[in-house]
Amino acid sequence: MISAIVNIGQLVTLAGLQRPRVGVELRSLALIQDAALLIEDGRIVAAGAYAEIRTKIPPHAVLIDAQSRCVTPGFVDAHTHLVFAGNRAAEFEQRIAGATYQQIAASGGGILSTVALTRAATEEDLFHAARRHRDWMLRSGTTTIEAKSGYGLERATELRMLRVLARLDAEGPVRIVPTLLAAHTVPPEFAGRRAEYVRWIADELIPEVAAAGLARYCDAFCDDHAFNVDETRSVLTSARRHGMQLRVHAEQFRPGTGAALAAELGAATADHLETATAETLSHLRTAGVQPVLLPGSVFALGRTNYPPARTMVETGLAVVLASDFNPGSSPIASMPFILSLACLQMHLSPAEALSAATINAAWSLGLGGQVGSLEVGKQADILIHEFADYRELAYFIAAPARPRVFVAGREVTP
Repeated sequence: MISAIVNIGQLVTLAGLQRPRVGVELRSLALIQDAALLIEDGRIVAAGAYAEIRTKIPPHAVLIDAQSRCVTPGFVDAHTHLVFAGNRAAEFEQRIAGATYQQIAASGGGILSTVALTRAATEEDLFHAARRHRDWMLRSGTTTIEAKSGYGLERATELRMLRVLARLDAEGPVRIVPTLLAAHTVPPEFAGRRAEYVRWIADELIPEVAAAGLARYCDAFCDDHAFNVDETRSVLTSARRHGMQLRVHAEQFRPGTGAALAAELGAATADHLETATAETLSHLRTAGVQPVLLPGSVFALGRTNYPPARTMVETGLAVVLASDFNPGSSPIASMPFILSLACLQMHLSPAEALSAATINAAWSLGLGGQVGSLEVGKQADILIHEFADYRELAYFIAAPARPRVFVAGREVTP
């Protein structure tokens, strides 16, 4: 099938680099005015000014009128907790009343309350819940999602969550990148036996998941109320030994909790980094680790210590923005809202935020050669926005806008 998107007022291609963007490159969107895209068999075969592309459009092509609007790549959400049962609305009320994340967790809430609900759910229950969450994301323009396990903390449920992710990926249209996060917190049955739980993940669960091909990445939550650096190292070195790539929850609540380890082990990403120091950022830069920034969790927890994004850009780090969608600390499915937070609270420009939520996010998942920009050879994951200018994505905060979403060249309506 051949189709062409014509009458594009502003085309954000993000073309031109075969690596993540850093520094001033983040502001270079490779914009084309009065543009067109030619798509064949789900891939982009031409992108440029309409005056140049129109001669390449065959008479039988399906024409899609962008109505002089802005067109961008689909969003790539590189950190989510897509699969879970129930919700934590009661804890939302507790936080409003002044309880901290740590206090709620210590009283049996937090992650463990979702673990109990998720363990009790069937695979079909989890599949339908996750599909609903995915559709929320798709409606606002997310076309690729990294998604973690981590609400099972025992074999049956962790495998069940990963199977759900595999089913969602096979169903489409959204690409799902699965991550094992059994090292999310210590489950109640292992209270007082932390070392035994870490050994179980490293010696039993990781080999089984790797052999079944159920996860591309392994993640671990390295912080005071989760796992320490040595425990995290045990999990991640096992994962690397079994062929998984690495991601790390790091430095969310206290510096010195995981970012240096991410650099040491050559992780793809270090995520959160609200308390990261300049020295830590230098280590990440040297090791080529991409920081995945999650302003939604800072916002939803009512905190104010957003990650030092401007310092990261100035350090030369290839920053990524993601939603951290989860039932506790970031029940936010909208990447446009994350762009607004990044601009208002972390002082990224709209162009930097858009680069971080598309092409840089794609590179952090090893997909930079396939998605994240609109250039010849890449999958045609495309958004036709209701706006004429890309800056309006961040400017109109939480606008009820619904872009037209195309995945592999086909329009989808969740």
